[in-house]
Amino acid sequence: MWFPRPSSPAAAWRDLRAFLATRDRTRVGFALLAIAMPMLIIVGFAIDANIKPQPQIIYVESWPANRSEEEILADQKKDQAKRDAIRRERQRQFQELEKRLGM
Repeated sequence: MWFPRPSSPAAAWRDLRAFLATRDRTRVGFALLAIAMPMLIIVGFAIDANIKPQPQIIYVESWPANRSEEEILADQKKDQAKRDAIRRERQRQFQELEKRLGM
């Protein structure tokens, strides 16, 4: 079996230019676009695979097992008051934004 000799990069470049010169410019453009699109997708997946998520720390409260019902209800009321305050503050911010936008 006959195999061609290894050619130089300059000869390969001249051969490619001669091949492309015989083709229509739009065909060459679409061929390059057809090659670029899958390459872009592959590169995107490769970059995405290297991105590691930051560790997320979750704090858990610990209570004694012998808490009374009153202590539980007091904690729940305190937590609900915090959530209500945050909700009221956010609502106030949105109302202020609405006034600034003139809606």
